[in-house]
Amino acid sequence: HREFARWKVRNTAIERRDLLHNPLPLMPEFQRSIRLLGRRPTTQQFIDTIIKKYGTHILISATLGGEEALTMYMDKSRLDRKSGNATQSVEALHQLASSYFVDRDGTMRRLHEIQISTGAIKVTETRTGPLGCNSYDNLDSVSSVLLQSTESKLHLQGLQIIFPQYLQEKFVQSALSYIMCNGEGEYICRDSQCGCQCAEEFPQCNCPITDIQIMEYTLANMAKTWTEAYKDLENSDEFKSFMKRLPSNHFLTIGSIHQHWGNDWDLQNRYKLLQSSLEAQRQKIQRTARKLFGLSVRCRHNPNHQLPRERTIQEWLTRVQSLLYCNENGFWGTFLESQRSCVCHGGTSLCQRPIPCIIGGNNSCAMCSLANISLCGSCNKGYKLYRGRCEPQNVDSERSEQFISFETDLDFQDLELKYLLQKMDSRLYVHTTFISNEIRLDTFFDPRWRKRMSLTLKSNKNRMDFIHMVIGISMRICQMRNSSLDPMFFVYVNPFSGSHSEGWNMPFGEYGYPRWEKIRLQNSQCYNWTLLLGNRWKTFFETVHIYLRSRTRLPSLLRNETGQGPVDLSDPTKRQFYIKISDVQVYGYSLRFNADLLRSAVQQVNQSYTQGGQFYSSSSVMLLLLDIRDRINRLAPPVAPGKPQLDLFSCMLKHRLKLTNSEIIRVNHALDLYNTEILKQSDQMTAKLC
Repeated sequence: HREFARWKVRNTAIERRDLLHNPLPLMPEFQRSIRLLGRRPTTQQFIDTIIKKYGTHILISATLGGEEALTMYMDKSRLDRKSGNATQSVEALHQLASSYFVDRDGTMRRLHEIQISTGAIKVTETRTGPLGCNSYDNLDSVSSVLLQSTESKLHLQGLQIIFPQYLQEKFVQSALSYIMCNGEGEYICRDSQCGCQCAEEFPQCNCPITDIQIMEYTLANMAKTWTEAYKDLENSDEFKSFMKRLPSNHFLTIGSIHQHWGNDWDLQNRYKLLQSSLEAQRQKIQRTARKLFGLSVRCRHNPNHQLPRERTIQEWLTRVQSLLYCNENGFWGTFLESQRSCVCHGGTSLCQRPIPCIIGGNNSCAMCSLANISLCGSCNKGYKLYRGRCEPQNVDSERSEQFISFETDLDFQDLELKYLLQKMDSRLYVHTTFISNEIRLDTFFDPRWRKRMSLTLKSNKNRMDFIHMVIGISMRICQMRNSSLDPMFFVYVNPFSGSHSEGWNMPFGEYGYPRWEKIRLQNSQCYNWTLLLGNRWKTFFETVHIYLRSRTRLPSLLRNETGQGPVDLSDPTKRQFYIKISDVQVYGYSLRFNADLLRSAVQQVNQSYTQGGQFYSSSSVMLLLLDIRDRINRLAPPVAPGKPQLDLFSCMLKHRLKLTNSEIIRVNHALDLYNTEILKQSDQMTAKLC
C-alpha cells in the first residue's frame, strides 16, 4: 500500500529585494558575506566569498512531497495451520492493512501482535519526505523532498536578484568568470566575441584541457570502432562463404574478383549495412572533431586528428587477393597483381602461397596443371605447351622457305653492306632496265624542269620465280664547272608492279629514314650519290621511279624557257646549268618465290572461307600464311605516328598470284578471323596500296 503527498512552494526572498530598508529572512552568515564584499568587490572576492559557498542560482519555486508505504510478507501454510482457513485470514489481513493510513498506530499495534503470535507475517514501513507541512523532521536528503516530473518543474534564477543593485552586474560577471574560465580569468565580451582574459598565473585558462582530452580519447575509440567494423565484415558468415565459393583452380584477377563480388547478393546486403553504419560513424566523428577544434581555438595545444578513410571497392578486392594468395604459414602479406607476388609483413617471405596460372585467351593457359597449379596444363589453339608455359606454334622454317626464301646468303650486317656498297660489289647488283623519255645516260641535259626515269625488272615476264629486295641506290652525276645546281630527287618504289600509282614515296630524313650521301670523285666534277637502306629499311621492289628537280635560283631571263630540246654547250650562260647522269644502279638481292605453291595454299583458304566451313581446321596453313603476311608487311616503308602501315601482302597477291580484289578480301578476312578468334591476337591495321 502507498500514499503520496505533494504541495507547491515558492521563495519569498525575491519579493523583498531592498536589503537596507526591508531586510530579507536570510541566513546571518550570508548577510555577513554580502556586507564583507563592500561596494566595489573584485571578481576573486565574489568567487571566494559567495559563489564557492552558496553557488550561482536560487530556487524560486518547486513541488515538495513525500511517500509512505506499508509492505506485508505472508506465509499461507502457517496461516492455514493457525486459523484453519488461509483464504479468510488473507482477506482479514488486507482489510487491516487498508486502515493503516487512517489509524496508523492502532493498525501497527494489531499487526505486530499477529506477527508475534503466528510468525506467519512480516511487516515493514517506508516513509520518505514530509507527508505534511509540519513534518520536516529527519529528512534524509533534498532529493526526498523535491519531486521531479513533467508537471512538477523546478524554477531557478540567478542569485543576483537578491543582491543590491550596485552588486548585481559584478556578480553576473564573476559568476560567468567562475563557470566559463574556472576562476582563472575574467570573462569578457567584445564585438559579439566572448572569451576569457587569463590571469598571469593561468595562461591556459581559455583552454578546456579536460574536455579536449576527453574528446581526443573519444575520437581514438571511434577510430578503433571504424577499424573493427572492417574486421566484423571479414569475420561475417557472408564474407567467409564468399571466400569459399571463389574458384581456386586458376588465378583470379581484380576484374574477375569484382565480378564474383557483384554477383554475391548476401555479401552485397552485408556490405550495404557496413556502409550505412560507417556513414553514421563518420558523421559522429565529424561532429566530435568540429567540437574538438572549436574548443582548441584558444589553446596552445593544437589537436592532431585525421578522419579515417573509407576502404574503396578496389582496396576490398586487393584485400581478397591478399587473403587468397598471401596467407600461409601463419604469416600475412599484401598481394601486388602487377608483380604477381606478395609483400609479407614482418620482413619474411613465408606468407606467399603458390600463385595459380592465368586462364584466358592468347598465350594464357587453357587449364592449370594438376601437379603444379602455377604452371599451365594445356594451351589454346595456335599455342603449344613448353615447360609449363604456352608459346605460339612457330611455323616450320623449312616449309616457309618452300614458298619464299626469306633467308639468303646475302643477309649481311649494316656495316658489311655499307662497305660492299662503297666497293660496288657485284654480288649486290640487281640487273634492271633503264627507261626514260627525257634523259639519256652519259649525256648532258637541262635539269631545271622535272625529269623522270625508271628502273624496272619486269619480273612478271622475265623472272617469275623471284621477288626482289632493294637495300640501296647509287647514281653518278656530273656537273659543269662552276655549276650552282643542287639536284633534288623524288623516288617512288613499286613493290610488285611497274605502275607509278601503286608506288610509295621514300621519306628521306623522316621517321629515321636515311638520306642521300654525296661524295665527290677525285679530280672530277662528278659525284657519287648513294642511298643506303640497310637491313632496317630494306623493302621489296619491282620498279623504281626517280624524279629529278633542281634547287637552284634561275635568272629572270631564263625563267620562261621550256628546257626541252638539245642542249647548247657553247652558250656559257646556259652551260653552267647542265648535268649528266653516267650511271644508275639498284643494289639488293633476289628471293626465290614459288608462286604455284603459294597460290595453292591461298586457294585452300579461299575455298574453305567461301563454303562457310571451319576455315581454321587447317591451322598449319593459316599459321603459315599469317607468318608470310607478317614478314612481308614488316618490310613496308615507315609512316607517321598513328597512321597504318601499307599492305604489301595484298599487292603481292594481286600482281604475282593474279588474284582478283574479291579473292584478296576473302583471304585477308579469313586470316584476320583466325588471328582474332583462335589466336586471340589483335590485328594490325594496314592501308591499301594496290
